This record gives sequence, C-alpha cells and structure tokens, in this order.
Amino acid sequence: MMTDKEENQFVPRAAVILCVLCVLCGGASAADPKPIPRLQVIPQADDQAVFVRDDTEIARYHFGSALRRPFVFPVIGPAGRSLTRMGHPHDPQSHSHHNSVWISHQNVNGVSFWDDRGKGRIVTQRIENYEDRGEMSWVTATNVWIDEGNNNKPLMIERRRTTIQLLPKDEFLLYLDLQLEAPKDQPVTLGKTPFGLVGVRMAKTIGVNDGGGEIRNSAGKSGEKEIFWQPAKWCDYSGPIRDNVIEGITLMDHPANPNHPTVFHVRSDGWMGASLTHAADRMVEPGKPLRLRYALFVHAGKPPIEELERRWGDFAKSALPDLDPPKKK
Repeated sequence: MMTDKEENQFVPRAAVILCVLCVLCGGASAADPKPIPRLQVIPQADDQAVFVRDDTEIARYHFGSALRRPFVFPVIGPAGRSLTRMGHPHDPQSHSHHNSVWISHQNVNGVSFWDDRGKGRIVTQRIENYEDRGEMSWVTATNVWIDEGNNNKPLMIERRRTTIQLLPKDEFLLYLDLQLEAPKDQPVTLGKTPFGLVGVRMAKTIGVNDGGGEIRNSAGKSGEKEIFWQPAKWCDYSGPIRDNVIEGITLMDHPANPNHPTVFHVRSDGWMGASLTHAADRMVEPGKPLRLRYALFVHAGKPPIEELERRWGDFAKSALPDLDPPKKK
C-alpha cells in the first residue's frame, strides 16, 4: 500500500502522461470540428461536379471526355426549377450544341468549336481543385481546345474556374473565369464572329416566343430587335418558370474584358450570348494569356433596371482571380 506522500507524487505524473496521450491521440484537447460549409462543390461519377446549397443541388458542372465541351446544367432558380435547358425547344438536332451554359467559339484558327458538327472539341485535361469557402465554392479545370481534323492538334489551352456565390433569397452568382493561352509554338486567332464566347440557353417557358418572357439590357432597351448585336454591360432574360412565378438570368460582362462593353447576341427563341469577337479578330500570343470574366446573376422575379445596375456595379469591382498554373515545388 502506498503512503499519502507516494500517492501525491504519483498523481501529477499520471496527469502529465494522460495529457500527452490525449494530445497525441486527438482526444479532449484536439481542435473542435470545423463548421460544415453551407455551399459545397462535390465530385460525382461520370465526370461531374454538383454545387449543393444546404441539401439542395443548384448547379452541376459536366466535363466528361465524351462531350464536345464542358457545360453547366442545370442552373436551378429560387423556385426550384432549372432556368436553363439543353438544346433548342423546336430545333434540337441542329442546336444540340446549346448546352445550358457553355463556353465555345465558332472560329479558332479557322476551326469551329461552336456547333456539334465542327472539328473542334474542348477536352478537360485535368481538374485542378475543388474549393469550398462557406458561401462560395468553385472548381478549376485545365481544358485543351483540339482540332480533331488534324490529329487532335492542340490549338489553345484554357484554364477555367466555375464559381458559385450564394446571395439572399436563394439567388446566386455563377462566375465564369477564363484564361486562354496559345501553345508555345504558335499564336491563336479567335476569328471575327458573333458566335462565342459565352452562351446561355434559357428554359422554354422563359423565352419570349414560348413563354412571354422579356429581354432587357443595360442601355434600357427591350426585345430582340432593340438588343440584337448591341453592346451592353449586361443583358437580362426573365420569364415564367412556374404559374405566377417569374425568374431569370442576367449575363454580365466584366469591365476588365478587352471588348467591354461586349456585344450581346440574343434571340426571342430563348437564348443569349456574349460575343467576344463580334467586331474583329483577336489574337492570343504565346506567353500572353487572355483573361476574361463573366457572371450570371440567377434571380427571382424581374428585377428593376436600377437593381441590375447595382448588381453589375458590385461585379465590376470584383477582382479577377489568379488562374496561373500552380508552381511545382
């Protein structure tokens, strides 16, 4: 039996040993669990990544090798329905390239990446990262624009970050950040065309022709006739998505883009796009990447012009993220 003195010597030594073991094993002194982000981008099977707000999917990024190009579908508005669709509602065969929200161009060194009959294909080479920041999540990918008619020759390297930022009332911003690079041995010419770089195919019921929707722009104009091939800071397409429910998408052009304000290609049949090279060719030289930023404001109702101007003003102040490849350690 230990004496009182021996017990007093033993207790502190045992306490020290127990404390050390707790630290090493991640016990009571370990850090508290981190809070679960409200928004997460979660990899899925078949080369997809889903953006989940709380327990609800609000967008999905597709980048499978069998696709002609990566795209985002669906884009789900506050009422719970996708505000975009795949393909033209009345001409799905020749407009199969209308992939909800997509990046492409009709003339890259003379090769079309726009329609599904062209020789151009945008192939995802690798996914760089998935990042969750609580109210904002993104996926960064490296894509190669190849010419299938010339032994899959790489014509352009693209680094793309697809980001969602949550807003009140279940609205959100979908950012498209691009860095276009020429191969080391030759420049890339993005030819003069109204087709490219960003396309948005709206849900059928939002279209002017099918659902009685409305197209507006930052110049205060309304309708295809007034907006078609006209420059603007933003273009909004809003219309019915449920009975007595209006929602829409505002496509916004960042002032850092080289052709700002961009020309918008819009149609009453339910699509809109930002035309990077509507006026003239644009060359991308080796070692001099072209940086571009666009955003889609996914909103409830049909916001007044003043609200859309404020939303674009906030977007205009946003900084372009660093899309340079990570340096090797």
